[in-house]
Amino acid sequence: MNRSRIADISLLLVAMMWGSTFLIVQYAVRVLPPMAFNSARFLGAALLLALIITLFYRNQWKLISGRMLLHACLLGLFLFIGYAFQTAGLLYTTTSNAGFITGLSVVLVPFISYALLKHSISRFTWISALLAAAGLYLLTFAGSGMSLNKGDVLVFVCAIGFALHIGYTGVYAGRYPSLLLAALQMAVVGVFSLIASALTEHVGHAADLMEKLTEPNVLWALAVSIGPTSAFAFWIQTVCQKYTMPSRVAIIYATEPVFAALTGILFAGERLTLFGGIGCLCILAGMVIAELKSAPQKVQ
Repeated sequence: MNRSRIADISLLLVAMMWGSTFLIVQYAVRVLPPMAFNSARFLGAALLLALIITLFYRNQWKLISGRMLLHACLLGLFLFIGYAFQTAGLLYTTTSNAGFITGLSVVLVPFISYALLKHSISRFTWISALLAAAGLYLLTFAGSGMSLNKGDVLVFVCAIGFALHIGYTGVYAGRYPSLLLAALQMAVVGVFSLIASALTEHVGHAADLMEKLTEPNVLWALAVSIGPTSAFAFWIQTVCQKYTMPSRVAIIYATEPVFAALTGILFAGERLTLFGGIGCLCILAGMVIAELKSAPQKVQ
């Protein structure tokens, strides 16, 4: 099995982790405001990766340069934009609209990849992206229609942020140690989230904050989010994007709502409609086409 195939399988596991833990995080942010939760999540992830570097890869600290810090800040900014605008958009739109519009990053990434890396947009990439977008629509709305509002515009900015993060990770992943680059961008997202929380959210006094942080739902969500779905997930993404194209990453990540839907069915008593099932099949078909028929790429 070549490195590209291993990278795609690893990214699929990341999408599965994100999708299957969505329900856990959803319960947590009902107690702790979203930006406060994200600040704890990403600062905790940065500290975890920093500890791993200090214990096992101490020499990597010497590799930090001004250029690396600048690029890590840029990646962290794009990732923060994705999470922050998604949260803001949810105040004015439905979760269905937000889920679909966020998924439109699948269509945006090939263009960003072409602009940044000069990757060609093959007809198979187009087919895969359009299948994934159609599948996201069917899975999200299940034939109920879609009405646009200002929240949708905010979530579209979120989709651009996630697409830029995937595209620029493809640019910088091969230039720096993956673990160090992931740790630095986690810290950036955490700091930006902390500032956003201080400016826009009310978490109460220190005692109130500690009470919220020690709620079982919040503790469990942070335990899952800090390690598997933040520190390790973005570390894996940074490593894997040395060996696969950003457009394929976006299509693989389109499976996240499929895993979220399966989790809802298994653990929250939700039901998958006929349209939703067809949507899942479209997303999976898009991923298979991207995997089997994508244009060959150079390994960085």
